[in-house]
Amino acid sequence: MSYQADSKRYDDMIYKRCGNSGLMLPFVSLGLWHNFGDDAPFDVAEKMILRSFDLGITHFDLANNYGPPPGTAEINFGKIFHKHLAAHRDEMIISSKAGYLMWDGPYGEWGSRKYLISSLDQSLKRMNLDYVDVFYHHRPDPDTPLEETMGALDSIVRSGKALYVGLSNYTAKQTRQACAILKDLGTPCLIHQPRYSMFDRWTEEDDLHDELVNQGVGCIAFSPLAQGLLTNKYLKGIPADSRAADGNNPFLSAEQVSQDKVDKVIKLNKIAEARGQTMAQLAICWIHRQQSMASVIIGASKVSQIEDIVGAQSNLDLSDDEIAAIEAILKS
Repeated sequence: MSYQADSKRYDDMIYKRCGNSGLMLPFVSLGLWHNFGDDAPFDVAEKMILRSFDLGITHFDLANNYGPPPGTAEINFGKIFHKHLAAHRDEMIISSKAGYLMWDGPYGEWGSRKYLISSLDQSLKRMNLDYVDVFYHHRPDPDTPLEETMGALDSIVRSGKALYVGLSNYTAKQTRQACAILKDLGTPCLIHQPRYSMFDRWTEEDDLHDELVNQGVGCIAFSPLAQGLLTNKYLKGIPADSRAADGNNPFLSAEQVSQDKVDKVIKLNKIAEARGQTMAQLAICWIHRQQSMASVIIGASKVSQIEDIVGAQSNLDLSDDEIAAIEAILKS
């Protein structure tokens, strides 16, 4: 049976302006970092992408190295897109990135013009697309001149291979420098993608959010649930099917599920319950309190997780008392 997009998919989703641009992003975006490579069931990935679109999620975030193995998330997304969603291309925001290791030799990572342009060409080929909507530099390069990296992003937009460009994992100072170069080139920075959650607040300490507001750049947080720590998953121990139980998972180990963090989540979950929300929904609402925030990228391994997060929209605002109570727990 062929896929038919839900005719009511735009009725409930909140869309927020990305910085000072004309682009609107959904309250929640779907990231394909995990669970979309060749080690995950293809039919589950397909269901998650299609259900996301039916819920009004128009933004799908990828990178050259997403998988595993690297590149396979883009390949699998391309298959699903061309089978079901090609007719909706102009309704979708598809992003990719380059910066981490992708191939052997001196041109396979970081921020040279050679690497960035070659990587995007490969990504477009894997997804069988003419362009991406947003192309990011995935991490700062300590050795390549910033002018070269930003010049490559400018060239990519002018070539028609991307509509907008963004940064990821840049500090406030690095962002200010990069934005100045891009502005002079005539290709302003659209968006910044940092890691940000209740348990990872480096962006606040760095004043990145204030810098993004000053620059008119939108923010989109990744790892908003701290690899699942900020959900109900670990409140009663480590489930056998969780990332923390997987001894080969490099992003969350059993040791990181500390009793201190679990105790904090138990207290935070009481605030969520009082609001009629799940812990994950509260964590997403807390992130959206930032003026700079345009969207939040979530990962998922099942459709129900996406549906849960989207449900956070029904009670998005946090009171001053709730914010203060959350702050007290996080600092305890």
